Amino acid sequence: MQAFVLISVTLCLIQAAVNAGAQKPYPCKSPPLMVGRLSMLNPKGHTAVYERFSYDALGSRIYVRASVTFNNNTIYEDLLLLFREGVFYEISYENRTCKKSELKGHFQPIEIPQDAQLLGQVVLGSSSTPGAGLLVNSWIGSVPVTKEKYLLTFTEFGCIPVSSMTYTEETGWIISSFYDFVIGIEDPNEFIPPPFCEKAELNRSNARSAKSFFNFLG
Repeated sequence: MQAFVLISVTLCLIQAAVNAGAQKPYPCKSPPLMVGRLSMLNPKGHTAVYERFSYDALGSRIYVRASVTFNNNTIYEDLLLLFREGVFYEISYENRTCKKSELKGHFQPIEIPQDAQLLGQVVLGSSSTPGAGLLVNSWIGSVPVTKEKYLLTFTEFGCIPVSSMTYTEETGWIISSFYDFVIGIEDPNEFIPPPFCEKAELNRSNARSAKSFFNFLG
């Protein structure tokens, strides 16, 4: 009987902690090592992108394998972003070609900005059955320097991105959905340029700026 009472009290304490955490969402940062997928749509640019990416916040590296559809034409590209070296590679394994360009800006981790405002907390799916719903927080804000507006939705537990919407007058709305996350890095060799990239010369005229994780991948 005492064991039953102890278990009941413990469960109540756990539920109270969960409820307390759910009532006070706070800006969070995602795990530093992840592999995931995303689909992106930019109606203004008539562009759809499907990506698998490896994310290494500890080494400031991102590897992207993308399928890009623009005006009914589809291209495939691999991007390797090495922020510490200040370079990114556009790689074609099929053609064994490699372009090396300058990468400007600092590495931007996957996170909710500290000055973001909480829009609300909801359950995706259903909360009436265990395992049938996902508790998420939605945040809104803007970046004064770039005049970018954003709406970000992350899981309450684990701080995993679910969706993002970013807007600038230049790009219009960019809508992204994230899924199939794995915590950790599946293949560390993805962050190493292939041998045929060794002779690639740095092209500074094709430099790209990293404003945020979300709009860079988009």
